Amino acid sequence: MGTVSHLDKGREKGTDDSLKKDGQAESVPGVGESDSLRLSENAIRVLEKRYLKKDDQGRTIETPEEMFRRVAHAVAQADLLYGEEPDAREVENRFFQMMTRLEMMPNSPTLMNAGRELGQLSACFVLPVGDSMDSIFAAVKDTALIHKSGGGTGFSFSRVRPKNDQVLSTKGVSSGPISFMTVFDAATETIKQGGMRRGANMGVLSVEHPDILEFITCKQDSHRLNNFNLSVALTESFMEAVEADETYALTNPRTGEVTGRLSACEVFDRIVESAWRNGEPGILFMDRINRDNPTPALGTIESTNPCGEQPLLPFESCNLGSLNLARVVGEDGKIDWARLEKNVRSSVHFLDNVIDVNRYPLEQIAQMSRANRKIGLGVMGFADLLIRLGIPYDSEEAIETGERVMEFIARQAVHSSEDLAEKRGPFPRFEQSIFSDGCRTPRRNATTTTIAPTGTISLISGCSSGIEPLFAVAFVRHVLDDERLIEIHPLFEEIARREGFYSEALIEKILATGSVRGLEEVPEHWRRVFVTSHDISPEWHIRMQAAFQKHTENSVSKTVNFSAGATQEDVREAFWQAYRLGCKGVTIYRDQSREHQVLRKGVDRTAAPAGPKEEYGPEEESGSEARLTPRPRPEFMQGITKRMDTSCGALYVTINWDETGRPFEVFTSMGKAGGCASSQSEAIGRLASLALRSGVDPGQVARQLRGISCHLPRGLGKKRISSCADAVAQALQFFLNGNPQTFAGPADAPGSYQGPEDSAYLDISEKDAGILFLRGACPDCQGPLEREGGCAVCRNCGYSDCL
Repeated sequence: MGTVSHLDKGREKGTDDSLKKDGQAESVPGVGESDSLRLSENAIRVLEKRYLKKDDQGRTIETPEEMFRRVAHAVAQADLLYGEEPDAREVENRFFQMMTRLEMMPNSPTLMNAGRELGQLSACFVLPVGDSMDSIFAAVKDTALIHKSGGGTGFSFSRVRPKNDQVLSTKGVSSGPISFMTVFDAATETIKQGGMRRGANMGVLSVEHPDILEFITCKQDSHRLNNFNLSVALTESFMEAVEADETYALTNPRTGEVTGRLSACEVFDRIVESAWRNGEPGILFMDRINRDNPTPALGTIESTNPCGEQPLLPFESCNLGSLNLARVVGEDGKIDWARLEKNVRSSVHFLDNVIDVNRYPLEQIAQMSRANRKIGLGVMGFADLLIRLGIPYDSEEAIETGERVMEFIARQAVHSSEDLAEKRGPFPRFEQSIFSDGCRTPRRNATTTTIAPTGTISLISGCSSGIEPLFAVAFVRHVLDDERLIEIHPLFEEIARREGFYSEALIEKILATGSVRGLEEVPEHWRRVFVTSHDISPEWHIRMQAAFQKHTENSVSKTVNFSAGATQEDVREAFWQAYRLGCKGVTIYRDQSREHQVLRKGVDRTAAPAGPKEEYGPEEESGSEARLTPRPRPEFMQGITKRMDTSCGALYVTINWDETGRPFEVFTSMGKAGGCASSQSEAIGRLASLALRSGVDPGQVARQLRGISCHLPRGLGKKRISSCADAVAQALQFFLNGNPQTFAGPADAPGSYQGPEDSAYLDISEKDAGILFLRGACPDCQGPLEREGGCAVCRNCGYSDCL
């Protein structure tokens, strides 16, 4: 399964820094407190990299067990505020045991920061964005502070006046909400959250905003808003207009005046088309969200956190935690309801304590968070629970199980909140809430339940993510020196070995797709049980989301997966199904929709410049097929070298030209010699040279490479380089456009080759091109990236990033 990771288990204590290998898991006895903590190798890797304390030299100085003790101690201190001193130590031990048994895990900022100087423990924030420069740039500053502390942010831009609207103070015109979103995006790109997490944003715009059509398609430009997930806020009246095929009004938020009308069906179709193309925007049923707003007297909810599961008022935050359902199956193969109840009650206590010990990044956030005391307890390991129960995910029994489990959790969470209110008092704004009608028992928290994506914390806990099905039964992870590590779902391996159908040949077959569908070696029952996300039809994804939403006070993060061949009509039907079943929003992702370049312009402009064919390489006839052969290379050539700063390091691109000034060949050299990046960039150069020497239009070569992304981009705006291939394309385009301030090349000479007629198409603004991409491999470990909510998550190392 892989090599053993190592941790420094307290250098000052002089303890052994190695972890014992035990097949699927590592036994981590720590510092003599417990022998119950068992973590997978991947869990240890992500803890070392992102969670455990380090010294000034970057060396790990904390064990996982010490981390859990740090968190438990810090969070239990809130009990002292309520005169519960005798119980504080017992509460600490209860929290500690719950985490070390991997039965519940708080959101990542709590694990990272509790008991440390930063002390910011919440993951979710929503900030207001008003219709003034002061408000907008105050929000940018607040965003930077939140991202630095480890949180994610959501915004509604619906109050910003539309593009070309009047600006009274300057007599000019507004640039509109989308232009201001790019400012937030640039700030996020610059700041890495707490040194451990990348920033993520949610951008919401009302369907009634005059700029809604631009918003729907703005992320089809691959160089814009890559730190944002986008959602359109839909109203009940809009959905009714779609059903009736009617128009609806657009309203200027500055004046409140109707500025025009659009066909509701056409706007809905635009949303469907864009979501089909690249998964964005998602949709939020905002009236439905506000129907469940517990404090409507304090304001209207207009946005959510980055993955959409936590609707919040401006300046609210919410700390989240997730119960590991894989841990509540008893020896009899049934759900241990008593154990689940105990975990729910301890978790609600834990999350309520977090509100008090939290160090909030802004005073306004501290005030709102303590006034409403929202918490969001959810689940992870649901797919593992179904496997342990022998239930296929895409079955009526699974839907019933999900609804039953969440109903139980929700009921116990509210009872726990009521019990805390009896001892500590209700949340301060209780009298302004929907619960204060005299008929309900006071409660400690305005909300109690949320279903969040659980990328890294489910990896730490060794379970499936959130309420998602399995991503893969087995997959390959490549590490240093091209070592090939096979990761197999432990329950599948356990069952396959026990029932005698395990074999190396079977695993190799599974690795081809990650699925066991169609493999006769696997008994039919287990083929049904070990179903993966892409084996399941969208209908079952949405039905499962709706089942959990019925008993979740906030919202549910769930990705609805589609096959690559899904149609726009399939997406449209999924949106309607989510609406009819009571979901508060929906995010879809069509397989490979961001993996390939989708070029809408100039795809047939492949002809080489006019001239004798033999000048660029003669054609060889083979039957009826004509083949190009590359032109021989002269002994001497002239060229230029341009440095391109990529996230892999400095890439030096040399372009040589022939006697006509036409690009003839491309050479690349990495600043860091060796490695995968160097070899791939060399291969790109060789293939580009082959095409150029064979007479292929240089503009077409650049176009095919432009916008490809392998992992994190480098730079902003026109300096943004998304991959080594993109760097080669930009260097080639730099040559084609000519730059006399930098070099005196042949592009300046009369009669020299100037590039194709549509070379301007390759400028940084590729709005019409619609080049789409997905970061298909993890930049940290080259493992597969899994779509989760609006994020790409690596289940190997815990890397996550906004799509």
